[in-house]
Amino acid sequence: MTFQPRMRNKIEGFSVIGGLRRRHWNGITADLWDVECASYAGGYYVAHDPRLFILLDHRGKGRPSIKLSPTGRGAPQDSRESPISYVPADMDLWVDITDVQYIRHLDLHFDAETISRRLMEEIDPARLRDPQLLFHDPRVVALAELIAAEVANPKPLHDLYGDGLSLSLIIDVLKLTKTAPRRRGALTSWQLRKVTDFIEANCLRNIRLDEVAGLAGLSPSHFSHSFKASTGMAPHQWQMNARLEQAKQLLAADDQPLTNIAVETGFSDQAHFTRVFRKHVGTTPARWQKARRS
Repeated sequence: MTFQPRMRNKIEGFSVIGGLRRRHWNGITADLWDVECASYAGGYYVAHDPRLFILLDHRGKGRPSIKLSPTGRGAPQDSRESPISYVPADMDLWVDITDVQYIRHLDLHFDAETISRRLMEEIDPARLRDPQLLFHDPRVVALAELIAAEVANPKPLHDLYGDGLSLSLIIDVLKLTKTAPRRRGALTSWQLRKVTDFIEANCLRNIRLDEVAGLAGLSPSHFSHSFKASTGMAPHQWQMNARLEQAKQLLAADDQPLTNIAVETGFSDQAHFTRVFRKHVGTTPARWQKARRS
C-alpha cells in the first residue's frame, strides 16, 4: 500500500519550478522540490510522520533560518555545512528566508511502523522522538543526491533501487544498528528499559500488572512471561528489590526509626519490613544498618 505523508503548512513567497516530483516506496515517500523564493519566503510546517529534510542547493547571499517557534531565534541552514535535519513526527518548525532566490531540497517522509516491520525489529521510540537539526554527513548527502536524481529521472530504475537508497539513508541517520538476538519471548531493550524505569520510579506504591504491561504494549500474561525471560524474575520481585534498595538508602543516610522507614518504603509495619528484608538480604534492617555504619 502506498504511504501518503500527512502534513500541514502555511507558507508564502515560494514558486515551485516544474511542479512537485514525488516517488513512493514501501513505507517511504520522497518529494523533490525546486522553488524560486520571493524577497521574503517562509512559513510553518508540521508533519504527522517523521521526515528528513535535505537542502541540496540554494542560491543567494542569504540562508534559510530554521526556528522551533514563531518568535524563536533561528539557526541558519547551509547546503554545504548544515544541509540535513531529521524532524520527528508532530514537531513544529518555522522557516524564514531572505536574500535567497532559489532552493532545491529533498523531503523523505516515512512510516515508522512499516520501517520496523521491514527491518524485522522495533525502532527505539527515543530515537524517533529525538530531533537532529542542521547537521552534515557526507554519506547522507551522497545518498540524498542519488535519491533526488532517481526521483527526477523521467525513466526511473527498478523500485528496489530508490527504495534501497531511501531505507539506507533512514538507517544511517537514525543509527539503526542491528540488535543482538534476544531470547525467545524476551522484551525488547526499549520495552525493558521503559518498564524498569517506571517500576523503580513508582516502587513505593502498589503497581498493577496491567499498568506495566500497557507500557510495553502487551497483555498482562504475555508481559509477565517476557519480563521473566528478560530478567530472570517476576515483575513484583523486581519491584520488591527496588523498594529494598530505597530502604537501604534510608537506613544508611539517617537515624529514622525503623517503623518510619518501613512505612515510607511501602511496608505495612516494622515486622513486615524486617521479615521481607531478612528474606531478601539475609539479615535484619537493624543489623544491616549497624554493619554499614561500622
